[in-house]
Amino acid sequence: MRHSFSLLAAIAAGLFAVPAMATDYPLKLDNCGFALDIAAAPQRVVAIKSTAAELLLSLGLEDQLVGLAFLDGPLPEALGGTNIPVLSEKLPSQEVVLEVEPDFVYGGWESNFAADGAGERPTLQQLGVASYVAPAACRSVKPEKLSFDHLFGEIAEMGAIFDVEGRADALIAEQKAALAGVAADTRGLTAVWYSSGTKAPYVGAGSNAPAMIMEALGLTNVFAGVDEGWTAASWEAVVDANPDVIVLVDAAWNSAEAKKKLLAENPITSKLDAVVNQRYLIIPFPASEAGIRNVPATVDMAGQLAGLSF
Repeated sequence: MRHSFSLLAAIAAGLFAVPAMATDYPLKLDNCGFALDIAAAPQRVVAIKSTAAELLLSLGLEDQLVGLAFLDGPLPEALGGTNIPVLSEKLPSQEVVLEVEPDFVYGGWESNFAADGAGERPTLQQLGVASYVAPAACRSVKPEKLSFDHLFGEIAEMGAIFDVEGRADALIAEQKAALAGVAADTRGLTAVWYSSGTKAPYVGAGSNAPAMIMEALGLTNVFAGVDEGWTAASWEAVVDANPDVIVLVDAAWNSAEAKKKLLAENPITSKLDAVVNQRYLIIPFPASEAGIRNVPATVDMAGQLAGLSF
């Protein structure tokens, strides 16, 4: 998958500056129903999950990052970050997080902030550590159906928190321009977003990144009626829907090639038109969750979709 990280790389390298008004601290925010009161731009940050790490790096905040954890795959080379310590391949414990003395922890999932994980948010707050959950991953407060504007809002909020509003504005402008170049397919195609699972598929449903991306591509999501980001389905339901296209999430632990093999060998799915004719769209796992990779992934998948014949 090709990515356009020209601006991101320039920002990360300190080559791009956009004048903007400075953040007026203390900054008070509501994040997933949790009140934040940020006295100054964070200086020692732990990022948990790829979406959190990649957004901070794209804003040129590598020097503030003191630890990464629970990454979903390699970071894009253009963003740098290779010298930042990886605290844990999985969800880090509170002890591991606190060892690097952070003043801010940014989690890609709300579940990252558990007593047996990075620590509960009120506990971290008492210790002087602010915490932030990617809004699309809120669970304490049910998020609205995800849109690209919501993603741009998260970028803008990070820009305010770290007093780099100019960089955030530039990144948003670049992503909006790229998204504007995507023309929705007009063939009336249906699709299933196959995220994971073998005995039964875990699929993209109607309210998070899969739904957002498929809508931008002009695809009708077979499971759009389920008001969740993802949902457990059945192979029988997929066969009954007989989708025109199958989106395959390419993860290190469940690759797109492994998914193709399973679909071709499973007697239930092997006769599907999409399987017989190899009508697949591929997206890397780190780009399949709400984050800065969604726009470049949508651009790339639009190209893949245009190349499919029916």
